[in-house]
This record gives sequence, C-alpha cells and structure tokens, in this order.
Amino acid sequence: MGTQAIKIIKTDVEQLITLLNKAFADEWLAYYQYWMGAKVIDGPMRNVVITELIQHATDELRHSDMLANKIIQLGGTPILEPKEWYEMTNCGYSAPKDFYVEKILNQNIKGEQCAIEVYNKIVNLTKDKDIETYNMVTQILRDEVEHEDDLQKLLEDLHIMLKR
Repeated sequence: MGTQAIKIIKTDVEQLITLLNKAFADEWLAYYQYWMGAKVIDGPMRNVVITELIQHATDELRHSDMLANKIIQLGGTPILEPKEWYEMTNCGYSAPKDFYVEKILNQNIKGEQCAIEVYNKIVNLTKDKDIETYNMVTQILRDEVEHEDDLQKLLEDLHIMLKR
C-alpha cells in the first residue's frame, strides 16, 4: 500500500494486521473443517450437504487469499507456519468426531457464528477509518452470514424430513 494510503488509515495498522492475521488463521481452519466434514459426513441428505460444505470451503479459501493480500498491502506478513494458526485463531478448529450430518451441520454453524462476530468487530474497527479494508471485510461478513443461513436451512430441512 502506498505511503499516502497508509497515512489516511485512521486506526492502528499493526493492530489491524494482527486482527487480519487472526482472521486469516480462522479461514484456513474453517476451510479444512468444511473440507474434512465433506469427506467424512454420513446420514440423510448427505449429498446435498456435501455440495454445500465444498462450496463453503471454497469461499473460506477465497477469504484467506483476500486477507493475505490485504495483510501484505498493509505492510504485514501473513502467518507463514500452519501450526501458528492454532495459536492465532479466534474460532478454533473442531475436528469432526461424530460424522452424522446433524452434528457436522451444528459444528459448522457454530464456526460461522464465531466468524460473524470476528468480522463484525473488524467492520466496526475500520468503518470510517479504512474504507478499503472495511469494504473487503464487509464482503467476507456477508458471505459468513449467508453460510450460517445456508447451514441452518439445511438443518431445518433435516429436522422436517426426520420429523424432529
């Protein structure tokens, strides 16, 4: 990012880079959680849910790319060692232990709810202070809200199908 562009940011750039790196760690762990869930899931509506999980995994990977580019643009370095993702994460990683579709959906809904909180905080931090980062994070937040909704609708459909 150019020196003038950094000058007009009205927030602590180092703090912002740290927050973006934490979100970067979350995105990589979310990618893996979705991807692995799609591999091991079992139960009714399995194929429909697999399609959704793979789409969400793809979105999380795209988010990690956006965040890495922004971190570099701000003069920082994205997390280079995957083991550091666990140290930096806001939302963690929930390895699937029960492969039943309902459990996988609930696990990923919880992850999306955490992501929504994380990005909402960054949106509030950058609003009227860093328009470029604000716009990028707002876009990611929209995706995370849509993901939560998609997963909750699948869970509702499952419950209706099973009459729970």
